[in-house]
Amino acid sequence: MSKSAVLTKNAPPPLAGILSQAIIANGMVYCSGATGVDPVTRQLVEGDVKARTHQCIKNLKAVLEGARSSIDKVVKVNVYLADMGDFAEMNSVYSQYWGDVKPSRTCVAVKTLPLNTDVEIECIAVL
Repeated sequence: MSKSAVLTKNAPPPLAGILSQAIIANGMVYCSGATGVDPVTRQLVEGDVKARTHQCIKNLKAVLEGARSSIDKVVKVNVYLADMGDFAEMNSVYSQYWGDVKPSRTCVAVKTLPLNTDVEIECIAVL
């Protein structure tokens, strides 16, 4: 098996020496978790969980395009929320993406997320 890292300037940079934005292996793209960080300012976007959910998905979309895939080719999504009380607001944004056939998905609440954000999303797509 061969694998290659994805790196695009259209999404926030990965933590150097720790992880990749995504890995391509065996015809699949495995995206690391994306937070609501603006790739230009490198700061969490202002607003609520809806604003940060949009930015998470924009960041994943950029990474997928950098891998020569697309959001419509996503087959699995994991959503991490700091508070399950944000589920409905996150879902109202999430449902606008992913095309007609939605990917399988897991959504869990966790104690703490990077940068103390309220949402992080990761996905797997086909090339």
